[in-house]
Amino acid sequence: MSDPKQMRPASRARDAVFQWFCFLMACGVLVLIVLVGYVLWGGSADVFRKFGWKFLTGSDWDPNTGSFGALPFIFGTLVSSLLALAIAAPLAISTAIYLTELAPHRLRQPLVFMIEMLSAIPSVIYGLWAIFIMLPWLSQSVFPLLRHSLGALPKSIPLFHHEIPTPALLFSGPTGAGYSMLSGAIIIAVMILPIITSVSREILRSVPDLQREAAYGLGATRWEVTRIAVLSYAKKGLFGAMILGLGRALGETMAVTMVIGNTPRISPSLFSPGYTLASVIANEFAEATSDDYLHALVAIGLVLMAVTVVVNLCAQLILKLSGTEVGAVR
Repeated sequence: MSDPKQMRPASRARDAVFQWFCFLMACGVLVLIVLVGYVLWGGSADVFRKFGWKFLTGSDWDPNTGSFGALPFIFGTLVSSLLALAIAAPLAISTAIYLTELAPHRLRQPLVFMIEMLSAIPSVIYGLWAIFIMLPWLSQSVFPLLRHSLGALPKSIPLFHHEIPTPALLFSGPTGAGYSMLSGAIIIAVMILPIITSVSREILRSVPDLQREAAYGLGATRWEVTRIAVLSYAKKGLFGAMILGLGRALGETMAVTMVIGNTPRISPSLFSPGYTLASVIANEFAEATSDDYLHALVAIGLVLMAVTVVVNLCAQLILKLSGTEVGAVR
């Protein structure tokens, strides 16, 4: 048997090698992000020098005349993502609460498996399902109902000698074939639903059982235990899960491209077609024949990367402030 004292130098050397190897791999991730940002900035610097802030605030996108404004794409990305989050977050958190606190044990694992399967479906499959199933149903049933019920309300109300727009503007105008901002938001909501559900479930599972036992000991009902002992403890973590879902929504491409209409226009109506940052890159990158056109698309990629990085950093900060560690989403 080897002397332990003789093994210590070799063990220290192996530990040092392992530590430096892991450190270099971690630095490699940071270097990769910096390189991607550097390449995007190098390819878009000419656009920002030529157009300045007008590139971000302009609404005219016409490659034939060399006029490029990214505001319709930024608007479409933010509106579709936030609307998708508003649709998906209540469903996802409610599902996570049911799986964690209310569901019988024999149902939990099958339901978790089905939710994880949703996250494994490619986005193009979601897009095909949306074109053949979701859009006809929305354009024939849901959109006309929303237009006749909510869209018939006054579009504005007088207040202090000014006309204040009302939410009725969101559901006004023709519904068409269903290719619209609302359709894009719905398909994004379906795609981010399993992510928010999985992260929220892990957060709720991390709530100490002492919280629940103390509430039950005080005579609380199951709903009161869930509301007071569980949700109040995990609210910051759940908000972080929603931000993670928003980060995923900002970068969705194929499924959104297939249903949103791909029209660079800013409209208050959710029935109008729109465009997103990711969609315009996917649709027009192969058609970029001039240098200005190509650089404008690269600049849009830089804007999309900046927005996505900021959102994910905010999510990680919120999760750390909540004191909740969340594992990788399976």
